[in-house]
Parts: sequence; C-alpha cells; structure tokens
Amino acid sequence: MKKFFNKVAAKLRAGLGLAPAPAVDCDCPTGFDVLHDEAQNKSTAFTREERGEHGLRGLLPYKVSTQEEQKNRVLENLRRKTSDIEKYIDLTNLQDRNERLFYYTAMSDIEEIMPLIYTPTVGEACQKFSHIFAKPRGFYITPEDRGHIREMMDNWKQDDVRVIVITDGERILGLGDLGANGMGIPIGKLSLYTVCGGIDPDKCMPVMFDIGTNNEKLRNDPLYLGYPHERLKGPAYDALMQEFVDAVKDRFPKALIQFEDFKTENAFRLLSKYRDYVTCFNDDIQGTAAVALAGILASERLTGHALKDERIMFLGAGSAATGIADLIVKALQEKGLSEEEARKRISLVDSKGLVTKGREKIEDNKKPFAQDHTSATLMEAMNDIRPTILIGATGVANTFTKEVVETMSALNERPVIFALSNPTSHAECTAQQAYEWSKGKAIFASGSPFDPVEYNGQTFKPGQGNNAYIFPGMGLGINLSESVKVTDNMFLAAARALASQVTDEDLKSGTLYPPLKNIREVSAKIATEVIVQAGDDNVFVVPQPPNCEDYVKKHMYDPSYGPEAAMPAPKPDTTPQQQPKPG
Repeated sequence: MKKFFNKVAAKLRAGLGLAPAPAVDCDCPTGFDVLHDEAQNKSTAFTREERGEHGLRGLLPYKVSTQEEQKNRVLENLRRKTSDIEKYIDLTNLQDRNERLFYYTAMSDIEEIMPLIYTPTVGEACQKFSHIFAKPRGFYITPEDRGHIREMMDNWKQDDVRVIVITDGERILGLGDLGANGMGIPIGKLSLYTVCGGIDPDKCMPVMFDIGTNNEKLRNDPLYLGYPHERLKGPAYDALMQEFVDAVKDRFPKALIQFEDFKTENAFRLLSKYRDYVTCFNDDIQGTAAVALAGILASERLTGHALKDERIMFLGAGSAATGIADLIVKALQEKGLSEEEARKRISLVDSKGLVTKGREKIEDNKKPFAQDHTSATLMEAMNDIRPTILIGATGVANTFTKEVVETMSALNERPVIFALSNPTSHAECTAQQAYEWSKGKAIFASGSPFDPVEYNGQTFKPGQGNNAYIFPGMGLGINLSESVKVTDNMFLAAARALASQVTDEDLKSGTLYPPLKNIREVSAKIATEVIVQAGDDNVFVVPQPPNCEDYVKKHMYDPSYGPEAAMPAPKPDTTPQQQPKPG
C-alpha cells in the first residue's frame, strides 16, 4: 500500500510540475485490506488478539477456527462439486482469497488436489480460461508492449522473483494453440512449485507471452481475453522474447526461467539460444526427459536389464520425445557407450513412420536419431528392431493399439510401456488396456493419473510419470544454490535421485514412481542432488552447505499460520571461493 501510494503521488506531482514530496511513512491497512490480501488473510483463524490489532472486530464470525478445521470445511465443500472444472474454480477462488489455506489444503491431500489444480483438469481449465476468469493472476506481454517490458516489470508486486514460468500458448498439453488461455499452465505449474517443491509463492511469477493465436475460433470468441490477432512470427517474435529475457535479467537477476508448452520448433530454438545466457530450462524437453529416465532406471529392477542393453522406441518425435532421447544418450554415455553407440539404441517413429537417414527431409531435433533402415510403419519397425521399451509422446489417444501392446508382450517377458501424453483423454492407451492386452506383463507408466487396475487377482497401481516429480525439486535446488546455469548433469542427477526413492513395495504394485503423498520429500532429495551437482559443474553462487538436505528442508515454504517459514534468500558464504563459470 505504501509503495503504491508513493508511486502514484510521485507521478501526480511530476505531472503538475511540483517537487517530489517526502515518502508516506505509514501503511495503515484496514481490516478490510487484511481480509482481501490473499497472502495475509487467515479468515476465521485470526485470534482474538489479532482481530483487535488488525481492526477485524465485527468483520468475522465469533469462532476462532484452526487451520485444520478450515481445511476440512474446504474439502467438504469441494467434494460436493459434481465436476472437476467446478472443483478447479473453487480451489482457484480459495487461492485468491486465502493463499496459505490453499497450499495447506493441497499439501494435506496432494493425491486428491494435484489432479484438480494441474493435469488433467488444467487442460479443460485452459480451454475455458477466458470464460471462467475471475481475478487477474500473472504477467501478460503482447506485441503492443514492445519497448516497454522492463518498465512494465516494475508493476509486479514483488522484487525478489526466483521462478518464472512462461508460455506462448501455442502447444498447450495435447490441446494445441490456446493463445492467452494457456495462462492456466504457468499458474498451475507455479502452484506445484510451492506445493511440491516448497518455493515461496511470493517468489513465483506466471508469464503469458501473448503474441496472438492462430485458433480462429478463439479469436472470434467475444469473451476471449487475449491479443486477438494471428500469431507473431519470425524476427518480431524473437525480438520481443529477447526484450523479455533481458528485462528479467535486469529486474530479477536471480530468477530461473522455465519455458513451457512452446511448439517444438520454438522450444528447441529458445532453449539453445538462452541456456548459456540466463538461468533457464524447458520442462517439456528436459523435465519430461528426467522423469521418463527415472522410470526407465526404476524398471530395470523389474526387468533385470541394464540400461546399456535396452532398445528404446518412441512413438512421437516432438520436443518431449527427442528431449527424453537426448538425456538417455547422456545416461548411456555415463555407462561407457560412445555417443554414436548410444544413439543407435534409440529409434523414433513419427506420423510418417520410422525416422530413417534416407528420408528426404528430417527436422533438426530428429536427425541425430535417424536410423540406417528402410522406411517402416510402427508395427514393421517393432518387429524388426524388437524394442524393450516403448514410449508414447504423440498427444494422440489410442495410438498404442491392442496389436502394439500384444507385440511388445510377445517380444519381451516384461515389456516397458510408457503412455506419456496429457491430458488423460490423449494418452496413447489406458492402464486397463496395457495390463489386459499384455496379460499382466506390462510395466506401465503414464503422464496423467489412472486408477488402480484389477487383473487376474492382482491389483496394479500404475505410476504417473508426472513432471511434478522433477521440476519443483530442480527449481528449489537451483534457487538455493543460485546457479547461473542449468546443466544436463543436473537433470541426470534429478533422474537418479527420483529413481532411488522407488521402494520394492512400490515396484511390487506395478508403479515406477514414489507415492505422490511423498513428493515434498522427493523434491527435497532432488534439490539436494541438484545443489551438489551445481558445485561439481561449478555453476553455483551459494556453495553447498553442510548437512545439505537439512538445509534444503529448512528453506521449504510452510503454509501453516504463525511465524512464516517461507524461504529467505540464502546468505552467501563469506569465505573465499572459486568464482562460478557461466559457460
């Protein structure tokens, strides 16, 4: 309030030609201000003393509730809703009025809440974003803002942003071009940074790079909230993105930028351009890669295979598929294979069939994996190459047909089948289909959640290879070490840390990932390994502390009422140390 008042007063006086006035020294928030500030509001949990101190007497019911009682009330009302999108809206409203209660509720029952605040419900929420919009959240950039982005960033309420998630809305999940409606993705991702990774929500900034949409239906929607023009392309697109990145470096120099749901061409291009310029990564390429690699590493305990002996086939060859493939190559090189040998263990099948060297035109991200092979359909390629692992990243439902699953089962005693496309309706096959068509042999994982499956007297609990297992812990580790660069080794370390937390009991039930209820513990361990790796790669600013995992846990955001447990900026070690090398 004080900062806002001083800024407005200064502009008014300057416009009238008056000298600057002394800054107003008193914030003077009213009880109504407190109740309408989502970060401060505790609603009925304000104590008698707090009600007197903040001018809240008469503004609240008599009872002083505990946060647990408030959570139970939230869940009771939430479970009355008849659709997931209604639940999403209800939780969004809670986040807008009482942020700590929102996160407390989500953390208390993450297995119930996470599918509602992110996949699969966030897909429908993005499709309807302009129609269910209530309160502005996040930062919007349009082509009309060219030349003003740095100035606009001064309007953001916080000065120490540490994590930024940005999308241009062109490839939202498997739903395509949703334009500015894609803002639901950065908002949802950053909620998971807090819920799963313990990043203080005050340090998070969702950004919509709203450069238009080629979705004509959206542009013609009278309620559409985005820039109602065809997409900006070419040099104008790149110049606007460069201005954004430069503005972040100046305004929020310690921020990590996460690129999210960009079209394949832009995803690889932007990552390549900025990975050595600013602290950044692309979750669709690198986060998906790490969570998939972790699933593969965990599956070895069931198949008895070594990673270097696997033959891995992808159906789909976009940014997710080739990102996973690239990280697998690095993991195989650690096992002693040359880069050429590692790439020969991986094959891609796209809409035209097996990607081969004889193909007339091959996109840059696919070229390293083109095989010396005649053109072939998926089934022909499977029968010839005999993959041990089949990974779906198509965005198209039902592409793992009964014939595909049965063939994998004939080729392997324990076929590993990952149907990673989101949302659930776009998965290559369902968990039920995978287990039934393989007669219970499949080791299955998916990108969206599936219910347990009963088959032949056994209960299978399919693992969800959700990026939320990776990016929150990555962000926390990068944040605490203040890394100047995100390296591939960090993602390898994250994948190994995740795989190591899968228990024998998890594997017996058919899941390749730890229970979601343990995800904050998972994130703490991943953050610890990322900090260690940042030191090994010499990209840190804040060095690894003693008892690193304890240090990480102490700096994770706690939404409980009372003294704040939000993560403060780490204090640099004052002892002499080697300077980091950004390259």
